[in-house]
Amino acid sequence: MLSSIFAATFAFGASVVAQSSSSSSVVCIAGQCLQGSYNTTLGGTLSASGISTEVLLLPGQYTSTTNPELLHELLTSSSAKFSPSAGFGNSSAGSSVSLPLNVALQPGIAIYPQTLYSGQGSYSGLPSSPVGNTTIPFTASSIALSGDIWAAISAGSNSRVIMWNSVPDVSQLPASASGSLSLLNLQSSSCSPACSGNGICSASGTCQCPSGFTGASCEACSSGFFGPTCQACPSGCTSCDDGISGTGRCLVPVVSNLPSSCNCINGECGANGQCTCIGGWTSASNGTQCAACASGYFLDTNGNCEICQLGCQECADGTGDCITCAQGFTQDGNDRTKCDTIPRTSSTGAVCPDGSYGAGTACAVCSPLCTTCFGPNSNQCIICGSGTYMFNGSCVTTNVEGVCSGSNLIANNNKHECDTCGPKCTTCQIPNFNVASTLDQAQCTGCLPGFVLSQGKCVTNCPSGTFLSPQDNLTCTACSSSCTSCAGSATTCLTCANNLLASNGQCVNSCPSNKFSSSGACISCHPDCATCSGPSFNQCTSCSKTLPVLTNGRCLATCSQSQFFDTTSSTCQSCDSSCASCSGAGPNNCLACSSSSQVLRGGTCISANCTSGTSVVPNLGVCLSELVIPSPSGTSSGALPSGLSTPITTTTTQPLQWWEILLMALGCAFIFVAFLYCWRRRARKQRAKETAAFASAKALHKQNWRWRLARFGERLFGHSRNPRPESEEIALWKLRAAEEARHHKEMEKLIGAHEHSRSGSGRLSSPLSSLHPYKRRGSHDDTDTLCNRLSAASMYSQVTGMARTGAEPRQPVKSDPVTSRFSTTTLGSSIPKKPNVLKRQPSPNPPTPAEAYAASVRQSPETDSMYWITPTNTGGSHNPFFRK
Repeated sequence: MLSSIFAATFAFGASVVAQSSSSSSVVCIAGQCLQGSYNTTLGGTLSASGISTEVLLLPGQYTSTTNPELLHELLTSSSAKFSPSAGFGNSSAGSSVSLPLNVALQPGIAIYPQTLYSGQGSYSGLPSSPVGNTTIPFTASSIALSGDIWAAISAGSNSRVIMWNSVPDVSQLPASASGSLSLLNLQSSSCSPACSGNGICSASGTCQCPSGFTGASCEACSSGFFGPTCQACPSGCTSCDDGISGTGRCLVPVVSNLPSSCNCINGECGANGQCTCIGGWTSASNGTQCAACASGYFLDTNGNCEICQLGCQECADGTGDCITCAQGFTQDGNDRTKCDTIPRTSSTGAVCPDGSYGAGTACAVCSPLCTTCFGPNSNQCIICGSGTYMFNGSCVTTNVEGVCSGSNLIANNNKHECDTCGPKCTTCQIPNFNVASTLDQAQCTGCLPGFVLSQGKCVTNCPSGTFLSPQDNLTCTACSSSCTSCAGSATTCLTCANNLLASNGQCVNSCPSNKFSSSGACISCHPDCATCSGPSFNQCTSCSKTLPVLTNGRCLATCSQSQFFDTTSSTCQSCDSSCASCSGAGPNNCLACSSSSQVLRGGTCISANCTSGTSVVPNLGVCLSELVIPSPSGTSSGALPSGLSTPITTTTTQPLQWWEILLMALGCAFIFVAFLYCWRRRARKQRAKETAAFASAKALHKQNWRWRLARFGERLFGHSRNPRPESEEIALWKLRAAEEARHHKEMEKLIGAHEHSRSGSGRLSSPLSSLHPYKRRGSHDDTDTLCNRLSAASMYSQVTGMARTGAEPRQPVKSDPVTSRFSTTTLGSSIPKKPNVLKRQPSPNPPTPAEAYAASVRQSPETDSMYWITPTNTGGSHNPFFRK
């Protein structure tokens, strides 16, 4: 395929935009232009109406910001037209320009008859099928390769050189790569993993597989294809020994008129779609044809419908036991499969002998074909005579092979009937048939479609040691003694006896180099491999010349770009650091230079020394000044076009990056938070001013500088004013005041309980009568009310108007009250002083009579336990008021 493409393109060339003679114009790369004469036809021509200068654009990418100004004007002009040369675009000549403009060679190779990519170029894209061992000679002075494309070229003494870069001058290649050129292969390097030798790597990075191949790397054959070229299985085969290591041997031949094609099981399909059943079969109740035994037959253990015993109309499947006997028969008492004949008698009761039947008062002779009968005709036989057999109620004869006349059934001497041949058997015979022959001697001579004949039986496949005869595709034939299995012929061995290996049908001691041993046979290696350990394309142990690089069990076409294949060690070796690609070791075998400031001279990379302020054109390996010859001074063509060296001054806006948008959003959020903080602070300050004005107007406090400083700190740090912590002295004073209040309440309760009524009571006067007019200093204002309540008459006197005659009820006094150092009931030495924060320290009050009495009771308790009122089992009263 590739040879035909190259023969056409390299012989006749392609339609290109070429300069027939040296032209004077402007040649540009991105960022730089040069005016002068040139012969190169690489790239394309850019022009625009209103601009007199045409520009030759060399490979590269051009945008609206590309310098210089002249190139910028042409690119951004609404009338810009671009005319690509061969291989530099799919659009037609003079097409409009859309930016960015990518001037690049389409995936493939372009050759030029002159150096520096000059002359009428020829271009060819990637091949659509593997090249194989084809070599295509060509003549070229310069070669252009598109990116990610490599070309295997036979050059001079080196039988195989891999080129990765464009070559501006073939004569500058190293000596080992110079001379006559021939193209061996052309592929893209963008596929990972690399394609097998049967695939073509496309520029999109996928492997394109020829017809019959499959897999991500085109490493296998599709189903129904076999061999190293993945050819289709032979016609007439449903399946064959397929696969890339397969032999194509037919495994299952095509079978026409299969029973299943017409909803049939034990029959042959006709042209009209109807099924013709073999003997003993009929349609089943579910509609499937030839799927049940006919009446008078039963299904035996071999899956065949056998005829029932003579005289039995219906018998059971499996056992053959008779269910219904025919007229004139009765079931045998010992053998349930048989039906015995009823004795034939005349009307007088006489028993007729064999060969006769009852005819009125006498017995008549049967037909000569009958041994026993019930009438004179041949179709009235009960048991047929010698040499004849019962078939559909009549006695028929057989041929010499035991086949009943008018049928495909076989004679059964035991049943005296015509019986079926066997499972899936359409026809059969008994060699040398006689009256002593048995049914198990019958041999099938024909089988239903889909079955083969082996040793007189119909089977699905030929057994081991036999093969299907290609003459009739029916009979299984035995292999030769040297083969344990064979195919196609008796001597074409698939496996061999005596531990030999089968290779190409022959029995050998060891496999050839391009095969490996598996299950007693020699299997072909993958076509990528020279030798292998298995059938896969990654099980190679050595490689061929077309795929010489052995890497991780795979044979590849090339090393990496910065390596070369060393034929001595059969390994990839690194190029010199000055080489981008090379054909051998050292700095003098470079095919391209790694530095953008160097060019190739005789296989060595040297400094470019470009003139006119130019540089090496990327991916072309040549200075821009070498492609353009500056115009002589003083000529009209030497005048520089406007904007040829002037850079553009444009301001461009670029879309914001995501991180720029994020920073802007965070900045806006920070500004909002700062504004909110300032607004709240201003509001607080305003409220503080209003509060201060109100306090000043009401003279609530004096705001000196210390107070203002404290308030400023509270507003600045957001703290509220904390109350001054109390000192321990103040806390103790508060506790003493609370204790005094509790004590006063207890004393008032005590006094009220023991106070005698003043309204003429007959009781003795209270010993605490002097307490009534007493009023403690510092006591509450309701003391008078309390005294009045204590000195008033009792409730009884108030209700009845009469004085009580008995003693006033009294409440018990605690015998051991809790002593508190703040209580006025304790000794004076235990009363602490009030805190010094009070303005006036009052003098301690003298103890009241009640207090003095309570103190005396605690200090000198009376031992006398006599009470005024004798207690009656009250549990032991602690009343302090007892009789003295």
